[in-house]
Amino acid sequence: MEKVNWESDRYESGKGQWSIFPGLCKGCGLCREKCPVKCIGWSDNLGVYGTPRVVADMNKCIVCGICQMVCPDCAIRVEKKK
Repeated sequence: MEKVNWESDRYESGKGQWSIFPGLCKGCGLCREKCPVKCIGWSDNLGVYGTPRVVADMNKCIVCGICQMVCPDCAIRVEKKK
């Protein structure tokens, strides 16, 4: 049985923080499809199933959390700064 990587890759801006959990991301692309500002792209690093995983361009990200809501595997966490 393969161990799941519970560590996250974090991206930050003045608006908030966006995290991806590589051990959960299967590279389905739903987050990319639903992002209203198209700030999510494909990483050169692979996810748990050997598929590309996602990364966020925090210069564009509005920290709306839609990607977190549509991710079927809870691989994304968005935290808005107060």
